[in-house]
Amino acid sequence: MKRLIGLSRMVLLLPVLAVLVARVEAQAVARVEAQAVPSLENIRSQEELDKAIASLDAALFDSYNRCDLEKFSGFFVDDVEFYHDQGGVTLGREKLTDSIKKNICGKVTRELVPGTLRVHYMKGYGAVEMGVHRFHHPGHEDTEGVGEGKFIHLWQYKDGGWKITRVISYDHHAAAK
Repeated sequence: MKRLIGLSRMVLLLPVLAVLVARVEAQAVARVEAQAVPSLENIRSQEELDKAIASLDAALFDSYNRCDLEKFSGFFVDDVEFYHDQGGVTLGREKLTDSIKKNICGKVTRELVPGTLRVHYMKGYGAVEMGVHRFHHPGHEDTEGVGEGKFIHLWQYKDGGWKITRVISYDHHAAAK
C-alpha cells in the first residue's frame, strides 16, 4: 500500500517536473544563442561589435515575433528597466515578459528598419544599441497601420553572457506609407 501511495505521488509530480525541465531547457537555448556571439573581451573591432549586437537583436526579436516568451525573457537581466513613451515604465524581467504576453503575442511583429542600427562600445560594460524599428499588426494593417519608433538597448556582458539591462523605446508614430 505504501508503495502504491509513493507511486501515485510521483505520478502527480511528473507534470510539474516536465514544466521545470522545459523552462530550464528554453533558458539554456537562449543563453547558447546569446553566447554564439563573442565575449566583450574577444571583440576586436567595430565591425565585430556591430555583428555581435545585430545577431543578438535578431535572436531577441525572433523570439518576440514568435512569442517564445521563455527565450525572450532570457535576453534580459532580472531587474531590467524598460521605458516606453506611450506605455510608461516596466520594471523587472517578469513584468516585461508578462506585458509582451498580454499586449504583443499574436498582435504585433517587429522588424528592424534596414540601415538604422548603430552600436557603440561601452568600456568594461558592453554596448549600447540604437535604431529604428517598425511594428506590424498581421491581418490588421489596413485598420491599425504600421507603426514606427526609435529604441535604445543597453547590453551588458557579464558572467559569460550578453543581457539587456535598460531599454528606451520612444518616438512612436505611424510609419510613412
